[in-house]
Amino acid sequence: MANSYYDPADLKKFGNITEWSEELGKKFFDYYGKVFEEGALSAREKSLIALAVAHVVKCPYCIDAYTKDGLQRGITKEEMMEAVHAGAAIESGATLVHGVQMMNKYDKLSM
Repeated sequence: MANSYYDPADLKKFGNITEWSEELGKKFFDYYGKVFEEGALSAREKSLIALAVAHVVKCPYCIDAYTKDGLQRGITKEEMMEAVHAGAAIESGATLVHGVQMMNKYDKLSM
C-alpha cells in the first residue's frame, strides 16, 4: 500500500497536542468530552452527527474514529450512509446558494 499524507496511526497521537500547549489542549479535550456526553441527544445520535460532519469537513481521522464509534454504538451502515448523504446535501446546498451572491455581483457589474 502506498504511503499517504494521513497516517491512520496518527489518530492515536491526537492526545499529544497538549504537549505543545497544555492549557489549551486540556480545555479542548474537556470541552470535547462534555459535548459527547449524553444530553438532549444520545451519544449514538451525536456519533452519527459527528460522522456526517467528519465527511463534510473531510477529516480522514474523524471518519475513521466515528465509523468505529458508530459500529460500537450499533449504528448500521445504512444509517451511516444516510447521514453522509445528509451532510453532502447540506454542503452542496451551501455551495449552490452562494450562486445567488455571484448572480447579484454579476448583475451589479454588468449594468
